[in-house]
Amino acid sequence: MAYSLKKLGLNFTVIERGGDVGGTWQWNRYPGCRFDSESETYGYSFSKELLQEWDWKERFSAREDTEEYLQYVVKKFDLRKYMQFNLMFTAATWQEDGNYWRVTLSDGRNVTARFVLTAVGFLSCPTLPRYAGLDSFEGLSFHTYYHPREKVDYKNKRVAIIGTGSTGVQLISKIAKDVGTLTVFQRRPNWCAPLHNGTLTPDEMADIKARYEDIFEQCKNTPSGFKHDADPRALFEVDPEDREKFWEELYASPGFGIWLGNFKDVLVNEDANAEGSKFIEKKIRQRVNDPAIADQLVPKDHGFGTRRVPLETDYYEVYNQPNVRLVNIGEAPIERITSKGIKTTKENFEFDIIVYATGFHAIIGTFDQMDIIGTGGASLKEKWSQGVATAYGLAVNGFPNFITLAGPQSGSVATNFPRGIEEAVEWATGLLKFICDHGYQRFEPTREIEEEWVDHVDRMAGKILFGRQKSWFTGYNSNVDRDFKPKAIVYTGGAIRYRQKIGDEADSGYPNFRLE
Repeated sequence: MAYSLKKLGLNFTVIERGGDVGGTWQWNRYPGCRFDSESETYGYSFSKELLQEWDWKERFSAREDTEEYLQYVVKKFDLRKYMQFNLMFTAATWQEDGNYWRVTLSDGRNVTARFVLTAVGFLSCPTLPRYAGLDSFEGLSFHTYYHPREKVDYKNKRVAIIGTGSTGVQLISKIAKDVGTLTVFQRRPNWCAPLHNGTLTPDEMADIKARYEDIFEQCKNTPSGFKHDADPRALFEVDPEDREKFWEELYASPGFGIWLGNFKDVLVNEDANAEGSKFIEKKIRQRVNDPAIADQLVPKDHGFGTRRVPLETDYYEVYNQPNVRLVNIGEAPIERITSKGIKTTKENFEFDIIVYATGFHAIIGTFDQMDIIGTGGASLKEKWSQGVATAYGLAVNGFPNFITLAGPQSGSVATNFPRGIEEAVEWATGLLKFICDHGYQRFEPTREIEEEWVDHVDRMAGKILFGRQKSWFTGYNSNVDRDFKPKAIVYTGGAIRYRQKIGDEADSGYPNFRLE
């Protein structure tokens, strides 16, 4: 967005909570952290020069390399001078008499802005479990999001990891061979699939650079923004032997093929999903030696792919190690954290390190931390407490001149994220240029388009099995005091449909916005 605003020639500043650029790749410094998009599909596409200058090192880039990439981008386009670090955006109040925002910053300053744009990410509000005694542990403990910047010595330590979502899976796989003992506390298992990462040779990188135009076009033509697209066949149209062969090929291939490249009905039809889940269950049981442990690692409450699939490297093999133990806290809940470790209803454990891989108050959590007051003194937090409502996930009725890049109900969250955010930024840039070119001072989506969009988002979610699950895609987090009603807070209608929707709005001159 900063790059685009600079090109528009507007006066702007970037307020950044972190100490440097990088977002999630600046914060999440735990061992094993990396993205699950193919590297060549993850970088920015807005500069051909940048694409030719940067060399990715691996098929799926590690955190450290991605952070370095973002720092390189900022330096190349001379964007750092627009950025203020270690600074929180704490509040913003709309000033009706002058059509501007009065913004309060954590250092006590108040600044004014014609427009406010949020780029706060969707997994940026970490949540700790609500156990008694969290502060009583005398060893080292932290949420993965706040992993110490200095290297943590896990070697020969007694380590506990609470949580087996994507983050927990990555960390467990990375440190299991180094620790003295590793105890994994699992509440609900996830379906995981192999990442199949590897290094990129100079020849492979040269080939990628020659094909970037085709690569991004391929991403543009899939609902997910990834290279993978659903197989056009329905599962039961294919005989069991060919089905099995197809799945084996997908399971052995890098990335999300086994999830996003599966038969077209696996994520929408319960019977088809059940068959696909049986295949993944079989693979888990093949990889885990102890049948009882394997049984604990097979999800019973949801089918494969109906929640976001963690991609792993030798994760299931970790549980074959004699120094690794799996504790089912569904059967033996954690009662409290003690000075020496963790007490469950069945046992006392002693540890040197406790790591909380307990997830995030996704998508709306960071918004809840900001006091945003729109027209008539309306609070954004209060409005969304009754159910998220937006126009395209990019603007909110009652909050003029306010753009939520990667906000709730937007298309970016359910896609290969950089592909989604580039489209959001392009749309926002077009809107701001339109506003400036026509001499407008204020824009605001109508209540009608907001109601229409909420209804559309709900209908799209109802078409897939994703929309029926307890997951962060539907606003669920057991560590947050919110009544859980499965409600889509991301747009699951696919990137192609989303692009058409926001493109039609722009091409028609923003008919669903009041422009003054």
